[in-house]
Amino acid sequence: MHRLFVAIRPPHAIRRQLLDLMGGISGARWQTDEQLHITLRFIGEVDGNLAEDVAAALASLHQASFDTALSGVGAFSRRGQAEVVWAGLAPHEPLKALHKKIDQACVRVGLEPERRAYHPHITLARLKRGAVGPVDAFLESAGGMSSSPFRVDSFGLFESTLTPAGAVYSMVRRYPLA
Repeated sequence: MHRLFVAIRPPHAIRRQLLDLMGGISGARWQTDEQLHITLRFIGEVDGNLAEDVAAALASLHQASFDTALSGVGAFSRRGQAEVVWAGLAPHEPLKALHKKIDQACVRVGLEPERRAYHPHITLARLKRGAVGPVDAFLESAGGMSSSPFRVDSFGLFESTLTPAGAVYSMVRRYPLA
């Protein structure tokens, strides 16, 4: 079985900016440089045949390259408890368009469509329930964070291997944008 997702790997300067921002929330499990990405579609566990079908379907996508930039920070919460701290991206439209094409390609090979609304972001930290420090203070101090635009000229199919130290991601295949 292969645990897959589709994502964009931000350039080094953007990842460095995000790494420099991290800290100040006790109990947070901050992402490493190797884990920083913009998820376009989580696929989950699939067998080898379906993994090959997904890879082939993604190769048929056509979209022009585009620019995006970091834009603020936020948190995803469940039942009033922050679980994920993230960096936002703007503009959303080209990322949402690419997400939609990827989702449609996945559906064509037999995967269920994405049910949640797509919110382009880069996960910065995962928070354990009950062990969370001052999330609001972090969000307030880093809320105005932004970057210069960066070019998105490819996306990748990644495999995620879960380990006791966290997930390890490896790119299975890279797909250039026109």
